[in-house]
Amino acid sequence: MSRTNTGYFLLLLLMGAAWGLTQPLTKIAVSTGHLQFGLIVWQLVFGIAVLLAINLYRRNGLPIGRRYMLRYGVVALAGTIIPNSISYQAAVHLPSGILSILMTLVAMFSLPMALLIGLEKFQPFRLVGVLLGAAAMVLLVGPDASLPDPSLGVWVLFAAITPVMYAFENTWVSRYGVLDLDPVQVLLGASLFGLIIVVPMALGTGQWIDITQPWSAPEFALLGSSVLHVFAYAGYIWLIGRTGSVFASQVSYLVTGCGVLWAIVLLNEGYSGWVWSAMALMMVGLFLVQPRDRQA
Repeated sequence: MSRTNTGYFLLLLLMGAAWGLTQPLTKIAVSTGHLQFGLIVWQLVFGIAVLLAINLYRRNGLPIGRRYMLRYGVVALAGTIIPNSISYQAAVHLPSGILSILMTLVAMFSLPMALLIGLEKFQPFRLVGVLLGAAAMVLLVGPDASLPDPSLGVWVLFAAITPVMYAFENTWVSRYGVLDLDPVQVLLGASLFGLIIVVPMALGTGQWIDITQPWSAPEFALLGSSVLHVFAYAGYIWLIGRTGSVFASQVSYLVTGCGVLWAIVLLNEGYSGWVWSAMALMMVGLFLVQPRDRQA
């Protein structure tokens, strides 16, 4: 493996560990009743503070032309507002480890989208990988032993919309690019764009969070998750530009593994055999879906 490819895989490892940790932190953030739009507002504010400092240090501007605004909007909606709204709601009901396992579906959904617009070529064994992902979903939703309460199956299906949105964002960015923007500029522009949208939503739905009150575990968890998300997401967008959407989405391997381990360590979660079987199918499916060396 070349030094360049080694660097790509090391970046995947760091991104996976960071993003995996955000799953149990999300579970903690919603533990006292904070709702999705209020959480997203402060997630974006914390992220903007980090990104703005980096951008100013590098003396970079922030283009605001129509083509740039389109990219900010897609990343804001498909990469933050919609998937995070769903994740925060699902985290109230589902174990953190289940949410981490579902993140492997990003690669499963990325492949058919990439095939549809001609970014990838069809290969039968990769279709098998997608089917294994579907089988894993059946294991998570179907058997009574897979979840603490069988009625939670609907929340698994609802949470699966999150990887659909990430896969769409993957494919769109890979297809249309980010012009001359670097990852920090993309995220800063998207975060500002998203904040304009979500602040009225938080105020209008009564979900505003007053962070001037004394902080406890949920607020610190939200801050930690937001900062980790910024660095992992910036690396993710950079990697899409270098390797393509399907390769970059292999971070799901590591998000899943690290997320489950973090949930066991931090939240003392335990899982049935059905859940471990679903995770195994997801991992095998990812192995089949991921691009070969030539494509990477």
